[in-house]
Amino acid sequence: MNWDIIQGKWDQLKGSVKQQWGDLTDDDLTQIQGDRDRMAGKLQERYGWAKTEVDEKMNEFFRRHV
Repeated sequence: MNWDIIQGKWDQLKGSVKQQWGDLTDDDLTQIQGDRDRMAGKLQERYGWAKTEVDEKMNEFFRRHV
């Protein structure tokens, strides 16, 4: 997964991310700015998932959307 591409397209992807993970706030999305570690941390915080689960869900999502 190329996170440079995700960062470059972040403004376009935010709506899809919000649909997928509705517990993320607009402020969360602004703070994340396409940064992989920030996003993983926010998902762990909001959903209580383990790091491996977060990684799987993020990889699956971004494979479909990038």
